[in-house]
Amino acid sequence: MIVLLLLAAVQAPTMTDQMSGTTARLQAVSPVSEQVVWASGARGTVVRTLDGGASWTAMVVPGADSLEFRDIHALSADLAWAMTAGPGPASRIYRTTDGGKSWVLQWTNQEPRAFFDCLSFWDERRGIAISDGVDGAFVLMATDDGETWRRVPAESSPPAREGEGLFAASGTCLVTRGASHAWFGAGVNAGRVGRTTDGGRSWSLVNTPILQSTGTAGLTSLVFFDDRIGLGVGGDVAAPDSLRDRVVMTEDGGATWRLGGDLPFGGAAFGAAMVGGRTAVAVGPKGSAWTSDGGKSWTALDTRDYWSVGFSGNSGWMVGPRGRITKVEFAK
Repeated sequence: MIVLLLLAAVQAPTMTDQMSGTTARLQAVSPVSEQVVWASGARGTVVRTLDGGASWTAMVVPGADSLEFRDIHALSADLAWAMTAGPGPASRIYRTTDGGKSWVLQWTNQEPRAFFDCLSFWDERRGIAISDGVDGAFVLMATDDGETWRRVPAESSPPAREGEGLFAASGTCLVTRGASHAWFGAGVNAGRVGRTTDGGRSWSLVNTPILQSTGTAGLTSLVFFDDRIGLGVGGDVAAPDSLRDRVVMTEDGGATWRLGGDLPFGGAAFGAAMVGGRTAVAVGPKGSAWTSDGGKSWTALDTRDYWSVGFSGNSGWMVGPRGRITKVEFAK
């Protein structure tokens, strides 16, 4: 028993609060390495660190100060895409190639009924962004050069049920992996997972047992440890004291899902991220927790309000309201 307790103590992560340089709510985070990290959020805000978070530089993207950057995807200290979420033209994609000194507005949504939630990239040229369903299909935008975006035809897009959508809570409702795999988790009027293995040319959708009894419940975030093993988190974003059916797990690439272990904090989890092996961290308005067995069991980290989390190696960053950034470090 003493040996087991010592091992648990060694494996437990350490947490350090950092100064983001902003009071805006941070809603997405994209670590490039253990030194280079980007995050984004309300009031057109983007922050970046080049030293692991010892210091952060905050910026407001010109022309976007009234918008919310619900997702950001960075590939280097200089290159990043940031996506605002909202109805119609409030959904936009910006890119910087000079570390945030300048930003180019690459795309503005022209579909008034679309509300974009997440974007992700396979590499510096190939990426996708996804909206809630419109006319029976999820709206997808794709790029093959990292610069120009095209709408994927409805017949090639994943089908959506009436009122089905996603949660733009943490920038992690859509994830890409390798050269051609991607998954998204639906969270409004459904708890389904969409998956592709051919770079988005075709999609299949499956049900999960995540809590989905209301229009405010479902999946918010997906994590894949490899092409087959993954987990999803979510719950009811309007029920802060809910304690059931908030974690699902897959061992066949998302073809089938089963319930995982319960989270130690109440309410919905907004985001999750892989650390390594079967270790992951999940966050929400009521706290944060980590698992070392792929989601079967969870240990609490703290009870503060977080919206998103991201990792590079053993170092991660949890972000949330009032510019909150907490660094989480697992022992190497």
